[in-house]
Amino acid sequence: MPAPPPEPVRRFTVDEYHRMIHVGILKEDDPVELLEGWIVAKMPRNPPHDVAVALTQAALSAALPQTWICRGQSAVTTTDSEPEPDIAVVRGPIRRYITNHPGAADTGLVVEVADSTLTRDRTLKARLYARASISIYWIVNIPDRRIEVYSDPTGSDAAESHYRQRQDFDVTGAVPLVLEGRTVATISVQDLLP
Repeated sequence: MPAPPPEPVRRFTVDEYHRMIHVGILKEDDPVELLEGWIVAKMPRNPPHDVAVALTQAALSAALPQTWICRGQSAVTTTDSEPEPDIAVVRGPIRRYITNHPGAADTGLVVEVADSTLTRDRTLKARLYARASISIYWIVNIPDRRIEVYSDPTGSDAAESHYRQRQDFDVTGAVPLVLEGRTVATISVQDLLP
């Protein structure tokens, strides 16, 4: 993520961000998300990205236990951010989130699909998901045709939050779907890639 401009800038809290949406300063369909207090433009999507999102969401939905659901390109609220991951696997039921977005404690897995966003997903997004203690983070890496699985987050206590473990699964393999420390399914990597 580029450095902030040299002019004075201001970070926003999650509550302030919500108020801007509520009063209409930001619209629901504005292509922005709150990342570490900054209102950041979301990256545009291309056809391979959209296909990978659809494939991954379908594969995850088919493999999930009944108590979990998939949310596509919907917000997850953390203490200082409200990212909109390409997919979030959260505790169900669906109507549980009528009045608020899922928080980190509700989230078993976040998935970002990376075509042109690989650096941002490996750095900024990984850091904020690790700080929120989201236990598993996947990057569907389209250019390298693999799934990167990050686990063992440092949480908010670390000076620079990160995931301590990374395991890559190439197109010939299968990636484990782990929820609450237990493998509930394995999914073929080729089923997730366009």
